[in-house]
Amino acid sequence: MSSYDFLAGCYDRLTYDVDHAAWADYIEKHFAKEPLPGRTILDLACGTGSLTRELALRGYETIGVDQSPEMLAQAAEKDWDAVPIRPLFLCQPMERLDLYGTIDACVCCLDSVNYVTDPKKLARAFQRVHLFLTPGGLFLFDINSPRKLEGLDGQIFLDETEDTYCVWRAEFSRRGRICTYFMDLFRLDRETGRWDRGVELHRERAYTVPELTAMLEQAGFRNIRTFGELKMRPPRAEEQRIFFTARKDVST
Repeated sequence: MSSYDFLAGCYDRLTYDVDHAAWADYIEKHFAKEPLPGRTILDLACGTGSLTRELALRGYETIGVDQSPEMLAQAAEKDWDAVPIRPLFLCQPMERLDLYGTIDACVCCLDSVNYVTDPKKLARAFQRVHLFLTPGGLFLFDINSPRKLEGLDGQIFLDETEDTYCVWRAEFSRRGRICTYFMDLFRLDRETGRWDRGVELHRERAYTVPELTAMLEQAGFRNIRTFGELKMRPPRAEEQRIFFTARKDVST
């Protein structure tokens, strides 16, 4: 079992309910709070590039980075004709991020940070983002809260479209603070009429706000703030998703 080898081909269909325009609106609210040094945006762990495309349509020069070649292949097949500047896509794990120049902001969305289950690798990823940010640049990301991941333990979910069927089960280890998703996927091959099956395993680590704040500070970030899910207010105790923003100091 591996991650995204099979899922990539049906990822967009299974996440049809994610409103990427609303996510981009929220990101731009943070951009507006304190102007960015420029308009070059890194979409870290960009997946199939849906959010990358939404930001590019708004006139940003975008870079999409993901460690899955299968997900990036799906991104390449999207319609980019209406985008003023076509994004650059790079296949890299975030802890080994290596760009050709600086960026003015980095976004890492849809709990991609949770997928880095090794805290040392995540700390290195934060350091790499800080390295490539222009002074005054913004880092924005979100996490599934520990409360949410713990609550998934033992749950079974079904996602279904006319050509995709996915059953997934979650198990949460309190000792390791890891939530494991066991996914059974079926995808219709329209040419043959046959259903293909894939089995995948995904893991997310439950990170606390103090843990991540300490990692950001150690990487050199300042003005670290947390927010509720797609809100401009602080997170509440029952929050399922928590957003972080952090700045690279102007004097750096």
